[in-house]
Amino acid sequence: MSLNIDRILKSVRRVRKFLAKAPKNPPPEKIRDLRTSARRLEAAIEAFGLGSKRREKRLFRDLRQVRKRAGKVRDMDVFTGHLWGLPQQEDEKECVIELAEHLGVRRAKAAKRLRRTAKELGPRLRAELKKGAKYFEKLLGRGQKKTDGAAEESSSEAMGRALELSSALRSPAHLDKRNLHPYRLKVKELRYVLQLSDDPPKQQLVNKLGEVKDAIGEWHDWEGLIAIATDVLSHGSRCNLLRALKATSENKFERALALANELRRT
Repeated sequence: MSLNIDRILKSVRRVRKFLAKAPKNPPPEKIRDLRTSARRLEAAIEAFGLGSKRREKRLFRDLRQVRKRAGKVRDMDVFTGHLWGLPQQEDEKECVIELAEHLGVRRAKAAKRLRRTAKELGPRLRAELKKGAKYFEKLLGRGQKKTDGAAEESSSEAMGRALELSSALRSPAHLDKRNLHPYRLKVKELRYVLQLSDDPPKQQLVNKLGEVKDAIGEWHDWEGLIAIATDVLSHGSRCNLLRALKATSENKFERALALANELRRT
């Protein structure tokens, strides 16, 4: 498994840049890049067996905290996009506006918490990431002779992690609404580990994992929007907007389940 050090270093740069600026109102694309880069770095740390070391454990913990804060902002962006993307009916306009305003308020609060966390952890995390980048360069053999075995050993560790995650996709025996999203986390982690490699034979699997990950994630997002709408809107089961959200979510679930089961058969 030939590893791509440039992808790891690019993720380091993106996270460090975001932490340095700590914007008050980050656009959706910046939030997406931050979360993807943090995930990729977490996968790299786990793949190379660095989680047991004190410095790497702290780096992993801080990265996860920033990523989770960014996730709250991302959720509101996605929910709002889904809401405005629905076919609009005249009798639903007030509900849509009420729900959109609520999502906007929650988005602003989540962005504020993310900025506070970025400022709090930023100096230490940026320094640790800089050290981590040098560590990865050394570990993966950049500037060293291949004969030292460091890169080969790291590749073997990453491949071992990939095989372990691949085996984990066989369980649970039956997928349903209770366990489909936790299953997505396994799919996502395996995809991130495989993306550390540039080996062409793995690209088809990476693409398939990405399709399943996105389908399950989209269904889960609709479920999240339904949960908020149920709390915010006062019409209860009579609300046409809620009915539309639930119908869309059910369609997304059926597609996600079919793709996940197809992946397992493969």
